[in-house]
Amino acid sequence: MKVVFIDATKAMAALARRLLGPADPALTINQETVVPPDRLAEVIGDGAIILDDHTALPTEALAACASLRHVVFLGTGARSYMDPEALAARGIAVHTIKGYGDTAVAEHAIALMWAAARGLARMDRRMRAGEWARQAGVQLTGRTLGLLGFGGIAQEVARIAQGGGMRVIAWNRTPRPTQGVTFVELDRLLAESDVLSLHLLLTDQTRGLLDAARLARLKPGAILVNTARGALLDEAALIAALTQGRIGHAALDVFDTEPLPPDHPLTRLENVTLSAHSGFDTPEATETLLRRGLDIARDLAGATAAEG
Repeated sequence: MKVVFIDATKAMAALARRLLGPADPALTINQETVVPPDRLAEVIGDGAIILDDHTALPTEALAACASLRHVVFLGTGARSYMDPEALAARGIAVHTIKGYGDTAVAEHAIALMWAAARGLARMDRRMRAGEWARQAGVQLTGRTLGLLGFGGIAQEVARIAQGGGMRVIAWNRTPRPTQGVTFVELDRLLAESDVLSLHLLLTDQTRGLLDAARLARLKPGAILVNTARGALLDEAALIAALTQGRIGHAALDVFDTEPLPPDHPLTRLENVTLSAHSGFDTPEATETLLRRGLDIARDLAGATAAEG
């Protein structure tokens, strides 16, 4: 089976070549950061398996790819880039990779939380403008961290936060007993959290979960951290709550629209810390991600060969 990496950066292409072993299928690498829809058929060609590093895959654009049977999405949030159910109806299975960057994203969430608590981004901006911008911060030791969702990343966040002296509570559809973590109902989580950190997958059920009504239930002045998916919350309602001071600070790595437009309202708010969807991006996590993607492609190719 032909395997195509459709959108490898220069660095990812080099890593893929280094990681390929004798047991892996031959890999065609297209060095193009994002493939536009009108070029997908050309790039994929007669590929049966593709590795996709965050290129959008409109269902109709893949209609001409008669050989395509599997999409290996290099990450967890495939639904933000394609419609897995619609692709499945066309005979194309979508595979995602979980857990590759749990520690990397958790460390980023913790970094955003502490940066927000101490106002580091605001002080940095003002000092670069020539001001001596000292400001009071929030001491997080003894405060309550609420985790919305409790998968692998949230578990790592809990571990690090407990080491920093924080009380940790969590809400998850299925509670997962964990030492030092108290599972509570969603309304209680919102009401008690000094910091609320989002760790849910984006599904039809979780899209817009934090709407205006739920954001209003947050403790006044709370810090909100999102390293999961922008569409989990109502961005307009978040901006209103930040503008009115009901939410003390938002530290965001993900957004409804990415890249974030330069004139976006979030870029003009002082009580916001922004990063460019980079929580997963460490050399260790990237190597694990790509190796697991190649493993999936190898297993799929082997299974098809055995069936044939």
